[in-house]
Amino acid sequence: MAHLRALLAHCKNWAMHPMHMALMAWSFAVAAGLAVVLLFMSGLMDGAVPERSERARWTEITNQILNALFTIMCIYQHPRLCHHLVLLCRWRPEDAAEVRKVYCKEKANAGARGSDGRGHMAFVVLLLHLTCLSQYGLCGLYWGYSSDDRPTWLQIVLVAVGILAPAVASVYVAFGPLGSKLDEESEISSLRTYERKEEDADREWAGGLFDCGDDLVGASLSLFCTCCVFGWNMERLGLGNKYVHAAVFVLLCFAPLLVFTTTASRIDDGVVKILMGVAGALLCFCGLLYGGFWRTRMRERFDLRGDPACCRCSPAAADYLRWLLCWPCAVAQEVRTGNLYDGVEESRERDLEERSRSMMLKPLPREDELGPAIRIEPSAAPANGGAAGNGRFGDVTIDIDEKKEDSMAPPVQPLILQESDLRN
Repeated sequence: MAHLRALLAHCKNWAMHPMHMALMAWSFAVAAGLAVVLLFMSGLMDGAVPERSERARWTEITNQILNALFTIMCIYQHPRLCHHLVLLCRWRPEDAAEVRKVYCKEKANAGARGSDGRGHMAFVVLLLHLTCLSQYGLCGLYWGYSSDDRPTWLQIVLVAVGILAPAVASVYVAFGPLGSKLDEESEISSLRTYERKEEDADREWAGGLFDCGDDLVGASLSLFCTCCVFGWNMERLGLGNKYVHAAVFVLLCFAPLLVFTTTASRIDDGVVKILMGVAGALLCFCGLLYGGFWRTRMRERFDLRGDPACCRCSPAAADYLRWLLCWPCAVAQEVRTGNLYDGVEESRERDLEERSRSMMLKPLPREDELGPAIRIEPSAAPANGGAAGNGRFGDVTIDIDEKKEDSMAPPVQPLILQESDLRN
């Protein structure tokens, strides 16, 4: 029963992650679409939809929706894959460390630090790129050709490549020399090696949400070039690459409307066409949640005080709400806060490195500098009393040598008694 509760708690914590929520919603939509297609292809819907043309029409509508969902997922993941490919081609020490954090587990890092590790990771990245390219080709077929004119053989090839490539990459990562992917939450928490101080618990955001007058230049740039300022601020705070953040932010806010609108133009049903357009607009608005997610990461990194201002919700929910209500103001506040605390974190990490280096170079204490020593020796003699400070208890002899300070104890002339003196 305890294991079941622990499993349920783990699943609940996993489901509360915003990225995991989006993945579950996407998986549910894909599963529903695949189920509809399988029902029509297997003939189970012949009784409900007796006309063959009507069944073909609904099959095409479902295929178009599935094509849009898979295209959106590939578009979201492609900027990160391009960044990983650039790191593998450049292959600097810091680039290798960043890529290993994504594709190598902790125990496999030692075995993937040479050129072999680079080749393994490049193989996985190329397979994932091939997956995205095959989906783009399939998307072109669905948008450029009707269901009757679409090349069947090319469609089968692209679908097969799109399924096999990520499957092979997943198996290779799980059972190959690279191991499984690191948990992003544990990796970020492991970077925070410094100890929290009591005064850090009172850290606050730099000004209020609408105090844009404190930095007019930053507020103006946040309004007219939100993606650029957001990416730049995240990179300088150590939360990712600026180009990846900017590209993903733009795609989240504009790509759904383009993909779903184009897909709706290929659908004949008027109701489904309107629903597709509304879904694209809603996904564009929900793309602002990406900024709220990284605002929460920033608050955790700098130990900023949460501000649950709406119905006593959680601090994370307040971060998302600020991005949804006024994203330029949220970006401007994050920039001001970064200007305030970024130097403090750098100096703290530098002091921590210097302290660790000094501790490593500190010599070990000499034997005469150590405190009282306890020596335990086995003895077969019966227990008896001993002199003050020494004694024998059972089969163990304990000898305690006390350290005496020269300034406290006066010098004592040692008294040596010879055997002849004892006889006199």
